[in-house]
Amino acid sequence: MIAYETRLGKVTISNTYFAKLIGQATSSCYGVAGMVPKGVQWWRQKLTRKNYVDTGILIGGNIDSICVDLHITVTYGVNINAIAKSIVNKVKYTVEEATGINVEKVIVHIDGMKAE
Repeated sequence: MIAYETRLGKVTISNTYFAKLIGQATSSCYGVAGMVPKGVQWWRQKLTRKNYVDTGILIGGNIDSICVDLHITVTYGVNINAIAKSIVNKVKYTVEEATGINVEKVIVHIDGMKAE
């Protein structure tokens, strides 16, 4: 969660909002087959048998800048380098346009491939 003060009051941006924003931007990129849960997310998904919006997305940082880790699977036969560059550009643009917060870096982890 990121919170900061303005002259009009306190502004709070939740991790859920960032997860939805980043998840939609990532999923809309060509070649992305899905998101992969990591760490606690994997256990939470196995125990509850639900899909969560923050699956495969780890966010850190503060009001000055954030860092994003993405864990995805890609479609078999597509150029992985091109997909990763597309995701990085789309996520940076989307977050900066929606929130005004600088995205310092986006790390894309390719955790698997799926056949169409």
